[in-house]
This record gives sequence, C-alpha cells and structure tokens, in this order.
Amino acid sequence: MTKFDVRVQQGFTSAGIPAELTKELLEAFAEAKRRFYRDDLRPSEIEGARFSEAVFRILEWATTQTYTALGDTLPKVPTLMGKLEQATKAPDSIRFHIPRTLRLIYDVRNKRDVAHLGDGIDPNQQDATMVVRNMEWVLAELVRLYHNVSATEAQGIIIDLVSKDVPLIQVFDGFPRVLKQLKASDHVLVLLYWRGADGATFDDLQFWARAAMRKNLKRTLSSLDARDLIHLNGDTYVLTHLGERDVEDRKLLEPQ
Repeated sequence: MTKFDVRVQQGFTSAGIPAELTKELLEAFAEAKRRFYRDDLRPSEIEGARFSEAVFRILEWATTQTYTALGDTLPKVPTLMGKLEQATKAPDSIRFHIPRTLRLIYDVRNKRDVAHLGDGIDPNQQDATMVVRNMEWVLAELVRLYHNVSATEAQGIIIDLVSKDVPLIQVFDGFPRVLKQLKASDHVLVLLYWRGADGATFDDLQFWARAAMRKNLKRTLSSLDARDLIHLNGDTYVLTHLGERDVEDRKLLEPQ
C-alpha cells in the first residue's frame, strides 16, 4: 500500500467509515484502474459495479449508521436511491449526485450486458473510460466529504492515487525499477507519471535512470520540455496533461 492509499484510508477511518468498506472501495477502484490501463475493458466495467456496491454501503452508513453486510445482496438501486433522497439532513452529494453517478455505472454494466454478453455487445473504450472517470469523481467526492479538504485538494489526492498505480514499475526499498527497456525520454515519462503531482528532481531522475541514460539526461529533459510533455516547477519536474495523455495513448505503462 502506497502512502497515498494510506492517506485516503486513514482519512475515511478517522471519519468513522467502517474499515471493511474502505478496503472494498479502494481495492475495487485500484483493480478497475489497473485493468483499464491494460485495455482489459470488460473487468473494468464489472469492477465498476463492485466499486458502486461499496459506495452504496458507505452511503447507507452515512445516512443510517448501518449498512448491508458484505456478501449480502443490496436492495435494488431505485430503492437505495429513494432511501438516500429521503435523508434530508445529508449533503446533496450523498442524497443525489453520487447515487445518480453510481446508477450510470450500473446501467452501463447491466444494459450493455457486460457481465453476460447476452446481446453480443463487447465492452469498448468509450464505455470503460466513462466508467473509470465517474469512479474517479465519486472517490474524489468522498475524499472531499470525509477528509475535510476542498474539492481541488480531493482531486489532487485522487490524481496521486491513480498516478502511482503503474504496473510497469516495481519498487525496491524506495527505488523504482522500470520493468521494460525504454528509450531515455520514455523512461523519464513513465517515472514522472508514477510520481504524479509530487514530480521528481533532476537528482531523483538521474539516480533512477539506467547508467547509459545519465550522461544526456539534461538534453532528454530539455527535449521533453520543448514538446510540452513536462514542466519544471521550481526544482521539480512534473508531467503536463499532454505528457500524461502521451504515456497513456502509447501504452507505456505495462511490463513486456
């Protein structure tokens, strides 16, 4: 578990959310993201339903201090939504916005028949992207509600949580080993993707780079900066949105 997972988990626990629900929530979220990056789109949508069930239980707890036990079948979604709408003392996000977002995730799974493929429609990039982005929003909203932070700070936590989940990297005593031979520029991009909003200094990147890459590292960074893929923030390099999309579009995140 990374420090970011711990931060999210501790925030929920300190707010009183049952530990088993927090664990289920974060595991479903992480699994969906891993599969999404691997283009394993069907499980992304199925994990979206698992994620939604964890969130509905959290919403039950938030409004009644009780919840449907894990392993037991939740009430039907319209029933859940009706009960949550009646919890007039709860924030609108708990009563309306989050449940409606979860309903959308369920509908993609069930009406596209992802679980059973009854109508022959395979999951696709459009559906999976919608599911994952909505999951990110829901988790960010829960962080905002239960971590006593602003929406911007909540989204930052989620960006960090998502960015650290890079199957291409295995960490040994704090050292990130990139599990694929990449050219120097892609090696740097993957490392900065892994670092997320924290970024990395020149010294960090030089230490993490393969020996053959170190001599020309400044030139590599300058080239990436000229292409607007990275940004030097003080003494720290971070990926731009363009850099993040480049890493994802070229599918650099998976071991070979």
